[in-house]
Amino acid sequence: MTRLRQRLLEELQRRNYAPDTTRGYILAVKQFAEYFGKSPDRLGPEQVRRFQLHLLNEKRLSAGTVKTRMSALRFFYRKALKRRDLTFDDLPFPRIPVKLPTVLSREEVTRLIDAAANLMHRTLLIVLYGTGVRRTEASRLKVSDIDSQRRVIHIRQGKGSRDRDVPLSPKLLHVLREYWRWKKPKIYLFPSTLGHPGVEEPISDKTVWNACREAAVRAGLSKTIGPHTLRHSFATHLMEAGTDLRTIQLLLGHVTLEHTTVYLHLSQRHLHAAPSPLDQIRIGGYSQQQDQPEVNPS
Repeated sequence: MTRLRQRLLEELQRRNYAPDTTRGYILAVKQFAEYFGKSPDRLGPEQVRRFQLHLLNEKRLSAGTVKTRMSALRFFYRKALKRRDLTFDDLPFPRIPVKLPTVLSREEVTRLIDAAANLMHRTLLIVLYGTGVRRTEASRLKVSDIDSQRRVIHIRQGKGSRDRDVPLSPKLLHVLREYWRWKKPKIYLFPSTLGHPGVEEPISDKTVWNACREAAVRAGLSKTIGPHTLRHSFATHLMEAGTDLRTIQLLLGHVTLEHTTVYLHLSQRHLHAAPSPLDQIRIGGYSQQQDQPEVNPS
């Protein structure tokens, strides 16, 4: 490990950055240096600007991905190199389009789960939808995190290094017991089959993604479906069932209520709570109660 890489890693660890964020920041700095063929401490804001354009125009990465890469470089110069003389104030961050997430209907969720390739994938999909946890939180669940007495699942060090509990419903508990009798996992609820002999490791995020995608194809679902689709569906269906926004925020592990309000836009109950003013007026050829043209019986 190079001196600069070690320094960057230490600064990230000092601030308790999540492992995925740490890996992403180190990769961003590495790709930045490789693009110019120089050590990153010999580069500056002008090269950062050109690298940003390269990511947007040539690599065609999403605005969110480019923003993350720029945040990594800014962290590297300001925190790891202590370069107070460098300013990134003139570096615009790409605007991230605001898009509503994909949500499945209850019937589509059922089809997805029933199309799982095997019992482990099926149980994984049920856990994702039944708890609303993130893919990394699901993949790293341990058998000891399942508290059948209190009927909760402990989420250890979720996003932002925060712990929380999510409810363990009777149906989910039954599913997990059936799964345990079949798989008999010792440490991780979803152990990987690719680890070293005698060392139990959790499945990777990629495995979680593949479980969702394969099931979607087998179910004949045309929507783009990933682990977060089930998280969005969990929250939206709770909202439609009348669960208050604050409770959903706590279950999802959102820091602020602002992140949770997106589900107000997705909930059919909230979308149709207020009648359209169009339905309150008369239009020639249409009745006030029907949305079909009136037909003259003669």
